[in-house]
Amino acid sequence: MPALYEQFDSLGEMLRDSARRLKDKPAVIFQQAPFSYARIESFSNQISCFLRKKGIDKGDRIGLYCINSPWFVAAYFGILKTGATAVPINLLLSPEEIQYILSDSEAAGLIYFEGFEKNIAQIRDSLPNLRFLITAGKPGIPESTALAEILETEPAECEILKLNQKEDVAAILYTSGTTGAPKGAMLTHRNLLFNVNSVLQILQVDENDVFLTVLPLFHAFGATAGMITPLAAGAAIAAVPKFTAGDVAQVIRETKSTIFLGVPSMYKLFAGLPDERIPDFRSLRFGISGGDAMPAGILKQFEEKFGVLIYEGDGPTECSPVTAVNPIGGKRKLCSIGKALPGVEMKIVDDNGSELKNGEIGEIAVRGENVMKGYFRRPEETKESFFGEWFRTGDLGYRDDEDYFYIVDRKKDMIIVSGMNVYPRMLENVICRHPSVAEAAVVPEPHPLHGEVPRAVIVLKPGASAARKELLHFCSEHLGRHEIPRIIEIVEELPKTPTGKVLKRLLKSGKQRFYD
Repeated sequence: MPALYEQFDSLGEMLRDSARRLKDKPAVIFQQAPFSYARIESFSNQISCFLRKKGIDKGDRIGLYCINSPWFVAAYFGILKTGATAVPINLLLSPEEIQYILSDSEAAGLIYFEGFEKNIAQIRDSLPNLRFLITAGKPGIPESTALAEILETEPAECEILKLNQKEDVAAILYTSGTTGAPKGAMLTHRNLLFNVNSVLQILQVDENDVFLTVLPLFHAFGATAGMITPLAAGAAIAAVPKFTAGDVAQVIRETKSTIFLGVPSMYKLFAGLPDERIPDFRSLRFGISGGDAMPAGILKQFEEKFGVLIYEGDGPTECSPVTAVNPIGGKRKLCSIGKALPGVEMKIVDDNGSELKNGEIGEIAVRGENVMKGYFRRPEETKESFFGEWFRTGDLGYRDDEDYFYIVDRKKDMIIVSGMNVYPRMLENVICRHPSVAEAAVVPEPHPLHGEVPRAVIVLKPGASAARKELLHFCSEHLGRHEIPRIIEIVEELPKTPTGKVLKRLLKSGKQRFYD
């Protein structure tokens, strides 16, 4: 069968093909209500027709600020069918951060969920480029048009603008901005079609699958693996707006979901459910974990309880985003992100871009049709992110003799103690082996003599206790002297992104304080 990028010029054409083949089959299941492929196709056509009436054309950017729902899916593809670019917005951002993204992308319009209207009202006057607002729900801002009105009045058919899949941008996804102002990664139709094609080969998906999609669709992993991939395969999406372990387990049971996409913290909470919830997971073929390193203890606990295997993978937003995964049904290696996807090349390089030998730690570089076009209107930062055709992921890692890749840490998170490299992720893995520790995050602490020293922020298991001296002694038994945290803090929880990644920038104090 031809690859997706050989069959279709755009993602809009891909959805239309699935809708023609699977007209009455559920595409999205939301709050127990099925939305057929024909219905999602019709909704996206109607949104596209409205956008054209508003003068939206090829290359215009449209903000999308919406929960996981049929409305997100329809709006996303409605934007693309117009030839415009979707700019998904993180639902946890402050109004000021939302304003930055809409201003930086020069968004011409915004489609948003009614529950977020208060945030939009605060910044509306500071966004002169916005020509219109569309509300999924009852509009409170006078100029907003209700999505329901569009779905009642606009025609159910529309033409799909002919696009250049290699050049035309489908989505601009803004990075977290941990090293400065957020940057918009431009993902073309070719980037996404290519990545989805690779994911389909690895996951072995068919029309009988149901993806439990609670990962936010504004996120690269959620959008590619949890929305576009199932729609390309003719599978169904069980869309859940918010993660609560018990509620999601119930949706898995009700929809007979076969694939769960999550982050380690979600699997940890599942593992803590009472034993009577075990039958809820019987329909799952497997789980996929990404976004952050999967602790071996959490993986073992989940798999032993539910009898469902977890396959770890990874990839940065700039790579559409999936680059590697442990082979489904094949050999898994704990703490490894697996092998490169079909059509994706990965290697380990030094600071000059020269390839390193297996087992040597360096930066992971990626080459392939899945790699972004560049950062939106940031040519210099785009240039700095590449060694020729190879994208610099910023992840430090190594490759073993069987071509499995391992992430040691983020390059920017590495701690240099008296000139020696210390990798926080390695320290975190050791600390989490202590029987009382649930989670740990290690960040650099300024030091007048050593430059930096490690500081560990630790969450204990419910009901557990551990003195700081006990934890220090444990570290001294398993770590080198320069790796032992000089400061240990015990907190109730770690700050995290919606996808479960620890926000280390919020843990870095910059203060001069030391553990005695």
